[in-house]
Amino acid sequence: MRSTFGRHIFAGLLLGFLCAGAGAQGIYTCVDAKGRRLTADRPIAECTDREQRELTKDGMLKRKIGPTLTAEERAVEEEKNRLAIEEKNRQAEERKRERALLVRYPDKAAHDKERAIALAVIDETIKVANTNTEHLVTQRRKLDLDVEFFKGNPDKAPLTLRRQLEENETQLQAQKRFVANQEEEKKRINTRFDEELVKLRALWAQRVSPPSATAKK
Repeated sequence: MRSTFGRHIFAGLLLGFLCAGAGAQGIYTCVDAKGRRLTADRPIAECTDREQRELTKDGMLKRKIGPTLTAEERAVEEEKNRLAIEEKNRQAEERKRERALLVRYPDKAAHDKERAIALAVIDETIKVANTNTEHLVTQRRKLDLDVEFFKGNPDKAPLTLRRQLEENETQLQAQKRFVANQEEEKKRINTRFDEELVKLRALWAQRVSPPSATAKK
């Protein structure tokens, strides 16, 4: 008799515990593809393709559960998230570069000075190359005089003289190419500094401008 009574008490406690657990899970509700409003104590299988709502035991909205995505939809969503992260990282990197640019060039005078230094290095390099070219031209005149001894026909000149002529011509062409490349480098330097200056002017203006009315709020 006592044993039966004890079992009844235990069963009642277990039922109460299970009911309490079910209540803690919340209530799920949705409208399925046929327009029926369904309610359950767990996510509803008939509504995996649409939004479900999880309610508290008091009927208050706890959260919204989006539809289950297909493999293709998940791939699209993952790509969208990846691109968003990349854009966020790009913007952070851009802000980092802008801060470094401001530290390096606090004003236009600093920027102009570095441009002048960079161009001066190229000009000095070109000057040395032009001096080398002048020496090669002088050497070429002497070689041409030697060739004249053979009635201006290099084919009749000794092999050593012909090699000197070829080497001189090779070096002259190399110097011309080198100077042309340095001139292009000057253009690239000026272009870079011009582009930086446009960005810096905007950054300098932001640094000195007063806060906007929106920022004050």
